[in-house]
Amino acid sequence: MDSELALLHQKIDLLTATVEAQRQRLDVLELSPNGNALLLEKLDYLVQQAEAQRRSREEMNELKRDLLPIGNQMIKLTIDELAEIGNEFQAEDLLYLVKRLLRDTQLLTQMLDQLEAAAGLLDETSRIGKQVFNQSVATLDQMEQQGYFAFARGGWRVFERVVSEFSEEDLNELGDHIGIVLKLVKRLTRPEFLRLADNALNALQTEPAGDDKISLWALMRELSDPQVRKGLARLLNVVKVMADQPVSPHIN
Repeated sequence: MDSELALLHQKIDLLTATVEAQRQRLDVLELSPNGNALLLEKLDYLVQQAEAQRRSREEMNELKRDLLPIGNQMIKLTIDELAEIGNEFQAEDLLYLVKRLLRDTQLLTQMLDQLEAAAGLLDETSRIGKQVFNQSVATLDQMEQQGYFAFARGGWRVFERVVSEFSEEDLNELGDHIGIVLKLVKRLTRPEFLRLADNALNALQTEPAGDDKISLWALMRELSDPQVRKGLARLLNVVKVMADQPVSPHIN
């Protein structure tokens, strides 16, 4: 701040010397024919320069008045902070820290490179995670529209019904015979069994031709049909097989 004031005073002295030189030149110009006009022009120029220097000096003084409280406050805060440190800080510690930083410059550079790589990886992971999240949301929405979740809810209700209807003993017994059950399911899913079951259901749902009251003689006439006799033979075979099986003493 003092150096700026000294520079300002130097400029004022230079301006004073310039004014004096111009005054001397004005004395000479007064003797010339066009001396009055040239004199007025020089005076206007000097007035403008003096006004500019005055404004500059006022701005500098105003800046000094504004910065002086701020500078005093900063000095006070610095003194207070240094007072809190007390004897814990030594100039040798600062010198040792600077030497340590200079000696470990390569290590610090490597750490910064690793930090930049980690930041890039985090950014890439965040971008990929956002894409995965959006794809997951789209897939879940598609599954919801296709009814997967509704089917899962229905399956869960069925599972709860099984748990409530069957005891642990029933499940153990089912586990002992799971092989037979699976073989039975495998045989029932064969095309010939499926066609047989479909044909049987269609026959049960089809109303017999003729009157509602079917006479005994009509049934006797149906026995002459080879297909009827073949069906009765299969039915009797099933009855024989069922008769050979023991009856379970406990049926739920």
